Amino acid sequence: MLLKLGAYSLPAPPETFFGRVAPLVLEVGFGDGGFLAHLARTHPAWNLLGAEVSVGSVSRAFRRIRRAGHRNVRLYAGHARFLVRNVVPPHGLHRVYVNFPDPWPKQKHRGRRLLRAPFFRLLSTRLEDGGALLFTTDHAEYFGYALAEARRTGLFAVEQAPPPPATLETKYARKWRAQAIPIQHAVFTKTAEADAAFPPLVDPADAMHHALLAGTLPPLDRFEKIVHPFEGGHVIVLEAYGAVGGAGLVFVTRIEEQDLTQEVLVEARPDAKDRGRVLVRIKAFGQPLLTRGTREAIRAVVGFLEPRGLRLDQAFF
Repeated sequence: MLLKLGAYSLPAPPETFFGRVAPLVLEVGFGDGGFLAHLARTHPAWNLLGAEVSVGSVSRAFRRIRRAGHRNVRLYAGHARFLVRNVVPPHGLHRVYVNFPDPWPKQKHRGRRLLRAPFFRLLSTRLEDGGALLFTTDHAEYFGYALAEARRTGLFAVEQAPPPPATLETKYARKWRAQAIPIQHAVFTKTAEADAAFPPLVDPADAMHHALLAGTLPPLDRFEKIVHPFEGGHVIVLEAYGAVGGAGLVFVTRIEEQDLTQEVLVEARPDAKDRGRVLVRIKAFGQPLLTRGTREAIRAVVGFLEPRGLRLDQAFF
């Protein structure tokens, strides 16, 4: 029920995760899972995918869905934008629900909002013809902002309507209604498609990001954090450790890029086929996703080793 993308070769058809072909419906920010459970109960023929950035909420929703025995639900801990671009195939989505998202009310935080023109353009390529996004919020300014952003793309028909009854039973809806705060709802129906293809950012599983350096590994007596920026994100090499027996080094690395954050291990060790060379690669531990960021993590470690007597021989990143 928890969707661990690193276990799959992406992009993959959604039926890979569900074991069946069915209309794919996404809920963004599912919170405690109450609305997602309602959808699972009332639409058993749907494949339901939920995205949530709060690990605590994912845990609570997981317990709720498991107790109810719903088998048509998959939960993802992360950003919906990443799922839509890297997991959902073109025209693969039947419907999207966005209930009471964080409005990011400060002007400087507007870029963090989900319902902006760039997302609507991406979504237009992933929704089936006539597919729709249903948006419910208590935040009047964000509501107007989202409507204007969708209309600006020219790709959606926008209709304001009463919210679905089940939406009004969610935790936040009950809270705002108790305070007499109006709840607003809109349906964005796809009418056209963006020209851009929005290819996935995840590399195929056989990409094998690695490098071969000529020389031998130096002893590691000290290490200072490395920050390696690149277009669209940055790599932070946090720590380095010597392997047991002194056969290699392991670098603890954090990668932040395009709605995806990963913590990965980069290994540097003598090449088993040629003791005069050092292999630098992403370890499989934790099932990392191979992206531009993992390539840059290899680049950052190579950049650390080169001034210490090693020479880049072959690059596969």
